[in-house]
Amino acid sequence: MEGFVCVHRFYYRHEAELAQSALEADGIESRITSDDAGGQGIGIQFTNGVDLLVPEDALARARAILKLQD
Repeated sequence: MEGFVCVHRFYYRHEAELAQSALEADGIESRITSDDAGGQGIGIQFTNGVDLLVPEDALARARAILKLQD
């Protein structure tokens, strides 16, 4: 996903989805990616995590909304 960077890696998909909702409410586009073998290996996400991606130019604003430290 060219132009997108990871704002945070979560352990659970629902956490990433909640954060995504907060970003979208503030007008920031975001995407969620996880390696779960197409839904067949749900437990894999616990090892690899679930990434929340945002456009590179929105990274600082997204971190502030999610109250993440550098």
